[in-house]
Amino acid sequence: MKDRVAVLIPCYNESKTIEKVVRDFRRALPDAAIYVYDNNSSDGTGEIAARAGAIVRRERMQGKGNVIRRMFQEIDADCYVMTDGDDTYPAENAPELVRLVLEEQADMVVGDRLSSTYFTENKRPFHNTGNSVVRFGINTLFKSEIKDIMTGYRAFSYAFVKTYPVLSKGFEIETDMSIHAITRNMLVRNVVIDYRDRPEGSVSKLNTYSDGVKVLLTIARLFKNYRPFAFFGLISLVLALLSAAFMAPVFAEYLRTGLVPRFPTLIVCGVTMLAALLMFIAGLILSTLQEKDKRDFEFQLQQVSDQYRRLCEEEDARLSSAS
Repeated sequence: MKDRVAVLIPCYNESKTIEKVVRDFRRALPDAAIYVYDNNSSDGTGEIAARAGAIVRRERMQGKGNVIRRMFQEIDADCYVMTDGDDTYPAENAPELVRLVLEEQADMVVGDRLSSTYFTENKRPFHNTGNSVVRFGINTLFKSEIKDIMTGYRAFSYAFVKTYPVLSKGFEIETDMSIHAITRNMLVRNVVIDYRDRPEGSVSKLNTYSDGVKVLLTIARLFKNYRPFAFFGLISLVLALLSAAFMAPVFAEYLRTGLVPRFPTLIVCGVTMLAALLMFIAGLILSTLQEKDKRDFEFQLQQVSDQYRRLCEEEDARLSSAS
């Protein structure tokens, strides 16, 4: 069965806040199906969510990415709203996120914390710096205008959810989602939201340093995968400049005297220049494969669109027979 709007809440030990989150989103989106996926909580989060009226399911593999993979596989909806169970995102913005997906055909709507209260509400200064660095890095590397790369408050279309390959296991998944939408030429919209810090007694599962490193590595990996010519071309340019810089005095001495006294330098420079050429060729080959991947994705997108139309027709037939 397909839902009109599905609210997706991945949770791990959020017993202090999950009831309020479920009730807030039930009030903001009274016709939505609210799903709470409990990721091995030990504090009764799932039971509390069920009492609050949520549809509770379990994901045994630890990690936010694993939970979202399960959600996207199991749930069919016209619009998906993803939020966290820690009560940091306001439910009153959810109708606007949903409207942009259903009425303006946005594929991903980003709940933008960084343009409002995030830097004053968030008490973890390294998180503030990290969010700014990641936003600047991705928007520069991928030529995009997403205002908040790592927000956990988003809305998605059916096409986005069913074509997004969930490869990240942890908190770096928001970064992965953003880059997927950018590189697949999907319509992304930003909605400014008020962010509030976690209530007292609620503990963040995000590790500032280890998860920050994972996010940066994810950006590097996706830059290599999605823009291989730029990635390998940059490496090629650096190697070529190094080779030329060290080769210049050797070549100048050869022109002046006809001798090459620094033979090891010549050999290293030659090998480095060959490596630069190999990097350049690798970038060319991979960029050609990337173009083929883009064409394959458009074909996959068409298949998903056909599947979505069939689901809509089946849902209309079911509602007609029920009435």
